[in-house]
Amino acid sequence: MYIKKPFVGILAFVIVLLTMPLGHAAMIIMEKTFGREYIYHAAIILGIIGFILLVWGVVINKETKSTFLGLFGGLFIWTGWIEFAFVYYANRYGVDPLIVNGEIVTKPEYLIMPSSIGFWVILMMFYLFGSKSGCRFFNWLQKTLKIRNTVKLKPATHNFAMTTMMELVALLWTFYLVLLFVYDGNFLGDRHPVTYIIAFGSLLWSLYLFTRLIKIPKMAYAIRYAIPTVIIFWNFVEILGRWGFFKEIWIEPGKYWLEMSLISGVFAILLLIGFFGKRKVRQ
Repeated sequence: MYIKKPFVGILAFVIVLLTMPLGHAAMIIMEKTFGREYIYHAAIILGIIGFILLVWGVVINKETKSTFLGLFGGLFIWTGWIEFAFVYYANRYGVDPLIVNGEIVTKPEYLIMPSSIGFWVILMMFYLFGSKSGCRFFNWLQKTLKIRNTVKLKPATHNFAMTTMMELVALLWTFYLVLLFVYDGNFLGDRHPVTYIIAFGSLLWSLYLFTRLIKIPKMAYAIRYAIPTVIIFWNFVEILGRWGFFKEIWIEPGKYWLEMSLISGVFAILLLIGFFGKRKVRQ
């Protein structure tokens, strides 16, 4: 199957987009299936699977395969080893959720996640001062701050799986922190004017990225470019959900099992088209 522009970019966008609700739903399903007694064992195993996928992608280092392996390796590591680590310590030390009008608006694990901001700053320092980046935003920052005039930056080794995984984790971490800080009434609050700016600014930013994404002819590169496009767009989705504009069916997958099953089926079909379609072009 030969996939032409702009359908390569559109397909990549939808594939990555569907990982967002499915990732949320998978976490809820794991919690309810395994219960508090065994959920952390399952989370550790999920992270190990992600690690194996990542190593596999690093070893073969073939662009299409390694990009997909990096994407799913990163998703499994993020969910299994990062998100559930926060869940574990929140439950262990009895952190209460944030409740507004009798409804849980922020789970305990997300209340302690902002404490990781120092580690996030170190990661950003590495991207700024450690090497030339393939990210246009960091390239712009390095030029604007004249970092390249004072520091000799060399391009990092092009490892497709590791690049994809780090891009995914860094962006998820970044925008989790952004949303959690703006939701916090001690800083801004979810109805603050800055929150509106972030919501609609993310929508406009993602639309700009999407116009560039649909010009990409290679599926692997389109997937990597779709990651920031989708995660930035998802800020808008998350904030709309916080404002109550729609029902977030992915946080109740048992209740909306039919809808989530359909989303899973569409995701599987598009994933096969995206992966094997490109392979047939090469042949």
